[in-house]
Amino acid sequence: MSHDAPPPVNDIIQCIGNTPMVRLRRVTEDIRTQVMAKCEFLNPGGSVKDRIGVAIIEEAERSGGLRPGGLVVEGTSGNTGIGLAIAAAIHGYRCIFTIPDKMSVEKIKLLKAFGAEVIVTPTVGPDHPEYYVTVAKQIAEDHSNAILANQFYNQANPDAHYATTGPEIWDQTGGRITALVCGMGTGGTMTGCARYLKEQNPDIRVIAGDPDGSVLKGAKATGRVEGGQPYKVEGIGNDKIPTTCDLSLVDEIRTVPDKDAFLLARRLTREEGLFVGGSSGLAMVVGLQVAREIDDPSAVVVVVLPSTGERYLSKLYSDEWMRENRFLVSDEAKATDLMSRKRAGAAGVLSITGDRTVKQALALMNEHGVTQLPVMSGGECAGSVRESSLMARAIEDAKVLEGTVSSVMGAPFPVVQSHDPMDHVMRLFTRHNEAVLVRSAGKIDGILTRSDLIGHLARS
Repeated sequence: MSHDAPPPVNDIIQCIGNTPMVRLRRVTEDIRTQVMAKCEFLNPGGSVKDRIGVAIIEEAERSGGLRPGGLVVEGTSGNTGIGLAIAAAIHGYRCIFTIPDKMSVEKIKLLKAFGAEVIVTPTVGPDHPEYYVTVAKQIAEDHSNAILANQFYNQANPDAHYATTGPEIWDQTGGRITALVCGMGTGGTMTGCARYLKEQNPDIRVIAGDPDGSVLKGAKATGRVEGGQPYKVEGIGNDKIPTTCDLSLVDEIRTVPDKDAFLLARRLTREEGLFVGGSSGLAMVVGLQVAREIDDPSAVVVVVLPSTGERYLSKLYSDEWMRENRFLVSDEAKATDLMSRKRAGAAGVLSITGDRTVKQALALMNEHGVTQLPVMSGGECAGSVRESSLMARAIEDAKVLEGTVSSVMGAPFPVVQSHDPMDHVMRLFTRHNEAVLVRSAGKIDGILTRSDLIGHLARS
């Protein structure tokens, strides 16, 4: 690891951009194509929108639209507001932001933390007078020395990505990029990056991820904006075609359900250490699809991860919210479904009896690569032992190894019926309980662990 620290900068704006690119390893275990994540959530304000916040304000200054003491107004899903608020703080401007009420409370609190005034509007269509963009426009018109940042129609948006994000991706992949995958809200990231990258190599494919319910895929296919349904992924998708979005640069648009986006975002956090939001999960769903289809170890798929997961702690990272919205498990899934996948034809449950020694229990766990065992007596679970607690006690007193399992065992694991729904099974997993036994036809014949549960959620 290099210890060459970057030199000091004059303000935080100079830290925007040059975000890292990370090779994915765990979520791509069955994929030969290289998948790299462009970590835009590591910008100072936590999202790709930092790039356009400073670009919009500096362009307004150059054009004379914004003068000292001025006001910056925008209708925002949150992240653009934060990027604008950072730039406004450095340049000395006030901010007023309108935001739809479907957005997370974390985003609203963050905007206020930067000193912005936040007006929360109903989640309504663009023809409604309380539509968040309409409200923002009226505020800007009512103030002198004010600009509407107008991210959906301001060419400073895609121009910022043409000048910075696209070149970074080209340089970081050494020009080896095969496909670019990103979501589209304003379309600025996709448009700016695609324009630059296709100038370097016209064969680079650009694939956009879009939420189920957005109109962009249909508009690409037919040239018409039709329909549109509600969806819960924030910051991407649209009910219109912004001028910052050049669909001619997009080779394909793929739609993704909310559930798939949220579950993969959680996987990226837990398996790759990349703490991202739902739009990142959506883009990665598409990125993994594309990588599987390319199936070439020499190819490189770059997926843009636009925002941090910190803004979604009350939503996709809340198990309660996920269950309320029926995203965490399939309604039809039962304990037996997970057991059948786990056993793959095998039967029985690995266990130990209370008269065996602690040393034998540890050896059995080591042999089978497990970290806990049920202690069985007469076909029922009498207790449980865990590798970590046994090892801790043995380190304190080596004589423990020769003692019986019954003398050190903990509480028995909970038992569920094979036909019990998975939402019931999940409630039994706690910080102190990492396994559940499954009874079928009156006999305990299976065990589900926390890792089994995580695997099930990833596939759901």
